[in-house]
Amino acid sequence: MKLTVLVDNNTYIDRYFIGEPGVSYFIEDEGTQILFDVGYSNAFMKNAQKMNVNMKNMDFVVISHGHIDHTGGFFHLINFYNEAIMENISYKKPTLVAHPFTFLTKTFDDEEIGSMLPEKNLSRYFHMQLSKEPIWLTKNLVFLGEIERKNDFENKEPIGKIAIDEKMVDDYVLDDSALVYQSKEGLVIITGCSHAGICNIIEYAKKVCNDERIVDVIGGFHLLDASKKQLEGTVNYMKRINAKKVHACHCTDLNAKIALAKETNIKEVGVGLTLEYK
Repeated sequence: MKLTVLVDNNTYIDRYFIGEPGVSYFIEDEGTQILFDVGYSNAFMKNAQKMNVNMKNMDFVVISHGHIDHTGGFFHLINFYNEAIMENISYKKPTLVAHPFTFLTKTFDDEEIGSMLPEKNLSRYFHMQLSKEPIWLTKNLVFLGEIERKNDFENKEPIGKIAIDEKMVDDYVLDDSALVYQSKEGLVIITGCSHAGICNIIEYAKKVCNDERIVDVIGGFHLLDASKKQLEGTVNYMKRINAKKVHACHCTDLNAKIALAKETNIKEVGVGLTLEYK
């Protein structure tokens, strides 16, 4: 499996890509091409073009959760497909994989923070596969669906509101999910923001894949101004699982990275980073 970072908050020096506070990864496994999240703008498409990644060949588009920094790029991807149709250029219609709550209305202080395109609009351009249950995309790569939340230090505060059954209720981001790759050496966890809790995600990944070994964890850890309890709980957990590498990025602040670096083999992440696993 090969993962390329198309969008992250950071870029590498002397790599002339666009960064933004969002996430998008291009994943290749066994001939299957997967776009994981689409960032906030068209930055993922501009970067992909420089990297010679062809958006017309995607088998799956997987969305980690419904916030705009992970779904905003849909406008640009759909426009790209529309232009291909207008010019009689063939493209593969991808399957869109996400949790059923991903495209519901989400607000924070009465401002929209969710996907600006609802499920109905997206279904014109994608085969829709919305599921709370795990979905295997390839023999070794799985979308986790709804994450079990069992520890006492993660995901304890709602992030705004979500419209469920025509009522606005506290949003604990139940749609937050992740991908897991089963390598020969163990599991590679791929996250967007980890609103479900990075430790909850890893535990559920181990359960779904029946494997306790953790090779790498890449993505946002939702550790921005984290409470002392959450940060200490996360660091202690990461120390116990003894991951070979940790690529914490996006919504992981400097204080959290410093704390994690004391107990884990933390690595830098930026647009253009490529990681490969067997």
